[in-house]
Amino acid sequence: MRFDRIRLKNFKPYADTDLDLGDGVTVIHGLNGSGKSSLLEACFFALYGAKALDGTLEDVVTNGEEESEIELWFTHAGEEYRVERRIRLSGERATTAKCVLEGSTVPEGSVDGARDVRTFVVDLLRMDADAFVNCAYVRQGEVNKLINATPTERQDMIDDLLQLGKLEEYRERARNARLGVEDVLSDKRGGLRELAAQVEEKEETNPYERLNALQTELKEVKAAIERYETQREKAKQSRDDAVSTLDDYEKKREELADLDDDIDSLKSDIAETEEKRETLRENAREARERTDELESTVADAIAESELDTAADDAIAARVTALDERRDELTDSIQELRERAQGFENQSSNLAEKATDLESRAEQKRTRADELERKHESDTSKLADQREKLGDLDDRVEALEARFEDVPVDRGDASAHLADLRERKSAIRDELETVRTKLRSTRQRVEEAERLLGEGKCPECGQSVDDSPHVDTLDEDRTRVRELDAEREELEAEIESLGDDIERAESLVDAENELGQLREQRDSITSLVDQREETLAEKAEQAEAARDAADEHEEKAEELRDAAEQTASKAEESRDEISELQAKREQVDANEERLERIQSLRDEIADTEARLDRISERRSDLGELNDERRERLGEKQRRRRELREDVDESQIRQAKEKKSNAEEYLEQVEPELESLAERRTKLDNDIGGAKTDIRRLEELHEKRDHVAERVEALESLHEETEELEAMYGDLRAELRRRNVETLERMLNETFDLVYANDAYARIRLDGEYELTVYQKDGQALDPEQLSGGERALFNLSLRCAIYRLLAEGIEGAAPTPPLILDEPTVFLDSGHVGRLVDLVEEMRGFGVRQIIIVSHDDELVGAADDLVTVEKDPTSNRSTVRHEEIDALAAVESVADD
Repeated sequence: MRFDRIRLKNFKPYADTDLDLGDGVTVIHGLNGSGKSSLLEACFFALYGAKALDGTLEDVVTNGEEESEIELWFTHAGEEYRVERRIRLSGERATTAKCVLEGSTVPEGSVDGARDVRTFVVDLLRMDADAFVNCAYVRQGEVNKLINATPTERQDMIDDLLQLGKLEEYRERARNARLGVEDVLSDKRGGLRELAAQVEEKEETNPYERLNALQTELKEVKAAIERYETQREKAKQSRDDAVSTLDDYEKKREELADLDDDIDSLKSDIAETEEKRETLRENAREARERTDELESTVADAIAESELDTAADDAIAARVTALDERRDELTDSIQELRERAQGFENQSSNLAEKATDLESRAEQKRTRADELERKHESDTSKLADQREKLGDLDDRVEALEARFEDVPVDRGDASAHLADLRERKSAIRDELETVRTKLRSTRQRVEEAERLLGEGKCPECGQSVDDSPHVDTLDEDRTRVRELDAEREELEAEIESLGDDIERAESLVDAENELGQLREQRDSITSLVDQREETLAEKAEQAEAARDAADEHEEKAEELRDAAEQTASKAEESRDEISELQAKREQVDANEERLERIQSLRDEIADTEARLDRISERRSDLGELNDERRERLGEKQRRRRELREDVDESQIRQAKEKKSNAEEYLEQVEPELESLAERRTKLDNDIGGAKTDIRRLEELHEKRDHVAERVEALESLHEETEELEAMYGDLRAELRRRNVETLERMLNETFDLVYANDAYARIRLDGEYELTVYQKDGQALDPEQLSGGERALFNLSLRCAIYRLLAEGIEGAAPTPPLILDEPTVFLDSGHVGRLVDLVEEMRGFGVRQIIIVSHDDELVGAADDLVTVEKDPTSNRSTVRHEEIDALAAVESVADD
């Protein structure tokens, strides 16, 4: 895997940067704090997103900007890919606005979304962000990470890199599967034992024998029921015959009784009907008298109505004439009512309009009063605001005076403060570097002085006599004094900058307050101008409102006069309506007399018709009594015949047979009920026996099925045990091979970059415990090495792991570039030269791309491509550029030094 190109926009200190990266060794060189490490962090972030950041997503976006863009082009296994991420600030929170990965092997051409892109990169490189750091990315200050790790942590790191963690994952899955099978197998065995016990319990009840006995007993009960039911039917037939005979005699007796009743009823009806005929004769006499009385009343009514005759035509003609007169009067009354209603509506509308105008006049006067009060209030407020405006002018003048004796112009205080803070931050970074070098150099001096006290060389640990390394101790002591003086100078400069920053912060506060006061003054000035304009407008509006009120009152008076005139016309129309209504009432009275005559004539006709009906009714009743007398004679003859047919001895015999049959039926029913209950119980018992048999057969089948399942689970359990052991053994074997290979590569690398007579070899045991052996066989913990040796030892270990990972994969190595970020922090000049040898060694092993970030000029000699990073102190923005180098001359220069 190789980085081809990185493009940044507003990423940390980079405003707009585009950098091509090639094969070989690329050294990114520049001063501390210039932004070198940010280039590597951008590549790391492009691959893994927020997982690759030490800080938060908000730290990615350049100060003062709202959006950041990162694009990375890289090649893996011969295929080209591009990752693009865009981060957007919204308030104080940053979010991923865009994240896309493109490549020819990507499904559907691209992957969208931060989570999906990170998942794709992890699958493609076969390592997550942590594995990337542990394998190929030696981050600044973490050069001793592997040696400081515990053996277990180191084992986990290397196992994960070499994909051995997958084997442990598979072994754990096999273990979980085995435990799961054990749980299921235990449940199934318990179920099998329970089923066997249930089968044994069911077989002890002998359901088959019990079923045969119950079926035999049921057959006997059914035969007995059949015999009793046959005898019961014979008894029922004898009883029914006797009942029939008794019913026949009873019917004859009932018929005799009915005939007696009918005869008495006919006699009574005949007598009652004769009484009705007599009543009808009396009613007819009264109807004739009523007819004479009505005819006399009609004659009197005709005389009052001025009719010449009581003929129907004359009455109808008179009624028609009265109807026409009433309609004429009604139409006239309706016209007058509509006319009066119109006058009243008009009068009401005029009165309402007058009231409305009076109300509007009152509103206008109220509005005029409000405007006059508002005018007085605004005049008072205007005076207050003019006074406040004068106070603001005084405060603005006082704040502006603070900028007269300072070297900063108004408006530049914030930029001046930012410059001071940036300068202080840069000096702090430089101070931290000096402190780190000072601690490292002091440690070397202390270690050297200890060894000298023991009579040993501080470099190789041998006798101090004739050692070429003793003279370097004085150089280190001089270097300690120089670094200590540089530290004190930087600390004093930081303290001085602190005072300047406090003064600058005070100017920024004054500048901010001055801007706020100016805005407030402009706002009040605008408000004063507006109120001066509105004062005259409000006075004019008040005067106009009072004029309008006077006009409304004059118009309202005119409308009220018109309303009174219209009301008078409405009253005149109402008087005319009263006169016409009196005439119409006279017409109604004449119509009522005619209707009375007509009603009397109708009543006379009804009375005459009633006389006819009474006569017909008397005739019908006479014929009805004649028919009743005939039926009476027939029923008397039938009664004599029935009295002769009734025989009391036959009735006694029938009653005796009925009693005997009923007695037998009473005795047989309980027996049949008992047998039916016994039959039902036997049916139920047989059903239960059949259910037990069916349940027993089901238990047999279920037991056999569970037994087969237990046998299969036992076989599966053996397979999972074998699989679990196989994954464990395979991981142990692969780890053993990896430990042997890693130990060999580590010794090869360490011998090449640190060849001396002090150490014989390095041992890495199966638990990834590291031990350094001296020539005399003494074992040393890596922590006992000097600072430079320990750092170089760790770099050798990282490179060996990188080689192992690259060579441990069949075919093309999937490893990313080897990245070293400030690897010389803990190295003196002699060890830096050995680091150059280590880089050359890795190139010799075929590592295609090595990227080194360093401020150390000595590493430039190992570069195939030199990238210089510079930061503009004014804008605080970093830029990169490729430098043309003569690699051979650089190497020779380093060798001469």
